[in-house]
Amino acid sequence: MKELFVRALSGLIYVAMVIIAMFASREWFFGLFFILGIITMYEFLKLVHLKSYLAYLLFSLSLYFLSYSVFDDNAVNLLLILTLFVNLFLLKDILWVNKIPMFEKKKYITVIFYIMSGFIFLTLTPTVQTEYKPFVILGIFILIWANDSFAYLVGKNFGRTKLLERISPKKTVEGFLGGVAGALIAGFLIHKFTEIYELWIWLIISLITSIFGTIGDLVQSKFKRQADVKDSGTIMPGHGGIYDRLDSIIYASPFIYSFLEIAT
Repeated sequence: MKELFVRALSGLIYVAMVIIAMFASREWFFGLFFILGIITMYEFLKLVHLKSYLAYLLFSLSLYFLSYSVFDDNAVNLLLILTLFVNLFLLKDILWVNKIPMFEKKKYITVIFYIMSGFIFLTLTPTVQTEYKPFVILGIFILIWANDSFAYLVGKNFGRTKLLERISPKKTVEGFLGGVAGALIAGFLIHKFTEIYELWIWLIISLITSIFGTIGDLVQSKFKRQADVKDSGTIMPGHGGIYDRLDSIIYASPFIYSFLEIAT
């Protein structure tokens, strides 16, 4: 009972911090996710056995010059293309490769085009149409939370068919489909109460968030399995690390940003 209370309390504090920062101002939002990005970088570098102070400097500079104050749109587009390719290669690795080559030269590519880029496009998403729109990024987080909640509830009660047992034994096909349904319902409600985008846009964002968010969770699960750890960190009691909380949206954010750039 105590463990459940601690888990619920730490989760509530995390959600409250995220929502308050989103609506306080763009600067508060950016500042919070800069801090969360630094913590995620620390957890990921530890996970892949890489010590690099330069990575933190590169993350700080790239987040500022490619997200907060974009110095060149072409640089952002090039980064987006490279990020999408790297993320698709990570998908290929979880499907067909026994071990992601995380302790070799590819770990540097992964740090830059998976972790760093994930935060860049996460913080760029609410400003796709230039003006900062907190309801856009809040909506995407709600989709992530809805997907995770429905996937857990459906998978726990009705899950029979394993999704990818060698990577995540508890995930089921039924749970995945439940998560997709939950995200679609949330997307419909977000449109109804905000009307920022047309309904079809929110429904497609819901699908992208659910599908690629699940892939992101599987990618992180494979990293942790190879590193032989349960959680990426201990900063959130009952939840693990910040990387454990943001793995889905880090992976999904470049795909969401790409779609919004095309559709809006």
